[in-house]
Amino acid sequence: MSSHREAPEISKDPVADSTDVYAFVSPDKPDTVTLIANYVPLQSPAGGPNFYEFGDDVLYSIHIDNDGDGKEDVRYDFRFTTDVRNPNTFLYNTGPIQSLDSANWNRRQFYTVTRDVKGKRPDTLGKRLPCPPCNIGPLSTPNYASLATAAIRDLGGNRRVFCGQRAEGFYVDLGAVFDLLNPRPFADLHIKFGLPSAPKSGPGVNATKDLNVHTIALQVPIGDLTRDGWTGSNVNDPRATIGVWTSASRQRVRMLDSQLHNTWSTGPFRQVSRLANPLFNEVVVPMGQKDFWNTQSPEGDSRFAKYVAKPEVAQLLPVLFPGVFPNLDALNKSGKDRADLLAILLTGIPSGLIPGFQNFTGKVQADLMRLNTAIKPSAKPSIYGLLGGDLAGFPNGRRVFDDVVAIELRAIAGATYALVDKTFTPDGAAAQVDDGVTPDDLDVPYLNRFPYLGTPSDGFSTPSK
Repeated sequence: MSSHREAPEISKDPVADSTDVYAFVSPDKPDTVTLIANYVPLQSPAGGPNFYEFGDDVLYSIHIDNDGDGKEDVRYDFRFTTDVRNPNTFLYNTGPIQSLDSANWNRRQFYTVTRDVKGKRPDTLGKRLPCPPCNIGPLSTPNYASLATAAIRDLGGNRRVFCGQRAEGFYVDLGAVFDLLNPRPFADLHIKFGLPSAPKSGPGVNATKDLNVHTIALQVPIGDLTRDGWTGSNVNDPRATIGVWTSASRQRVRMLDSQLHNTWSTGPFRQVSRLANPLFNEVVVPMGQKDFWNTQSPEGDSRFAKYVAKPEVAQLLPVLFPGVFPNLDALNKSGKDRADLLAILLTGIPSGLIPGFQNFTGKVQADLMRLNTAIKPSAKPSIYGLLGGDLAGFPNGRRVFDDVVAIELRAIAGATYALVDKTFTPDGAAAQVDDGVTPDDLDVPYLNRFPYLGTPSDGFSTPSK
């Protein structure tokens, strides 16, 4: 969660596990869009001597649909290679790493980034670009922020890229959510299952606090992503909205050579992970479909629409919290499809429902992170995005600080159904339900500039969990 270990097979393959997708108009450069794809979830900062890294055998991709058919029109591919200076030491570094070419750094990673536009030849934007090391501690990485800054590379044409370790910016009370959907602020109202003792209400606990993640961050001009290079200001222009998703792919055959103690891969790449809207595969798609969903492309997502139309969590809330969600219970029993959720997650929100807003991409149902690029960054952002009156926040794209858990829980609880049915009155609890965790529960602050996610926690200074 947001998409950490969301399916049985990908939970065994963390370097290919897409954990979070962010897409937003850059507050520091509002003529650009920032795209962030995170992988390798739940990293312990002290995870040595083999510290975390991208997979050399994984193809990482960021996809953009700009004509509403659920298929990519622009794709950015990232491939990584790892160099080992001295194979005869177990050490990641043999002294302080004070520059990206430090002789003390034994295991370095580089990458190539390629842009592929439909109907054109692929364009290599950068070759052998360096990743920074992992943040190990005050002796090994004494000035980590400078190493990370040095790893931000200019691709020309107002484009920047960064690949490397960052602080986990997604906050969630995993322990409460997966304990039979028991958000701590609402624990006193939860059904007790006849147990002699049960948790009492209290503040949320951020399970991802002090953990790290590996980030691919790209900042490009809006016209690089939109149909026909559109860069207008008309919010209602259909060219303003793009759909974003990420994927990780592996070659079809992987061989293990026991004599040379090596592995190698061959054959065409096959997608093993994808992600757009947070929690979609994790919470909406049922267990038996999760691995299959990870291998599919968004244009075929109509086959999963029934799980959005009648989400399991919406059925569970009135059962687990008796008397708290009577209007939601009545809506569930009516058998009506959740048209609000179908719009938010699969088509985008059409104009006319929210004043001054739309991110509709058409009738094709596809799980995409939809961003209206004509909506500029908010002067007073709300972590609750659209539900907080902030048109620049989730589900209009996603910023690093958006409280997607609270937003989606509230939407599922019925807070957004009145948009499509004016006769419906959301339960009072629908506007309040969340896991009780906010950005204040992060030890590492976000940055106000690219790549926005904070400096990763180091293994020496971070208490072990």
